[in-house]
Amino acid sequence: MSFSQLQSRIDALGSPIVVGLDPTEALIPPHLLLSHSFNADTVAQFCCEIIDAVSDIVPAVKPQSAFFERLGIDGVRALYYISEYAHSRGLYVILDAKRGDIGSTAQAYADAYLGAYAPFDALTVNGYLGSDGILPFFTTARTYGKGVFVLVKTSNPSSGELQDLDVGGRTVYEAVADIISDISGGDTLGAVVGATYPETLESLRRRLGDAMFLIPGYGAQGGGAGDVARGFDTSGRSAIVNSSRAILGAWQSSNADSRDFAATARLETLRMRDELRNALGL
Repeated sequence: MSFSQLQSRIDALGSPIVVGLDPTEALIPPHLLLSHSFNADTVAQFCCEIIDAVSDIVPAVKPQSAFFERLGIDGVRALYYISEYAHSRGLYVILDAKRGDIGSTAQAYADAYLGAYAPFDALTVNGYLGSDGILPFFTTARTYGKGVFVLVKTSNPSSGELQDLDVGGRTVYEAVADIISDISGGDTLGAVVGATYPETLESLRRRLGDAMFLIPGYGAQGGGAGDVARGFDTSGRSAIVNSSRAILGAWQSSNADSRDFAATARLETLRMRDELRNALGL
């Protein structure tokens, strides 16, 4: 599905939220671990129950590939299973894999994650190899009506060590943003811009116009609703905000019964939705 379809889902629900599926052992309730130990079946059950709890109030989920890949082939099967399950519940699926390479290798990655048989609607891509590392993903996504989110300004504390360097009167992250603009991806090419740098988020919105933004860093990483609001366009659109740990681990922070983890995840998602609506004036 293209970004216009994602935006339609956001508009219909009034909820610009993507729930990150990062199933670490620390976030999975004890009763699930007692039943199966920490394995692919446990991860799949946990993620599917989260999906059931939020599928009517958010437009998208974002499985982080690494947390599935580390469980071997069974983990990869679980990733595909929960992605297909999310589709069955009407959700847009963004695979957070941050792939990046050039030439035939980039094309192979693009085919794997954005081709006809991949159960993902969009993929995160590392754009720091330049346009050669973006174009194979872009062309494949456009062929199959999918989307690509290119890393521009990431939310981690050390991102500035490279991304903020001046290169001829602009920063490195601005140079990457300009590559996206030059490709003119429109409905196919968007940007990952962290909520932890709100001034940068706002300046990149001006630089990239109405490109779709994927905004990590909300909640556990310190970004608030007022911060992420600066990444939306003037009509309060063209962005989706990720929350992972705050939603998946809501049962811990609320001191709820761990068996109610899905219900507390839903409550946290509703709280986040209302906070974002207020910040955006919706």
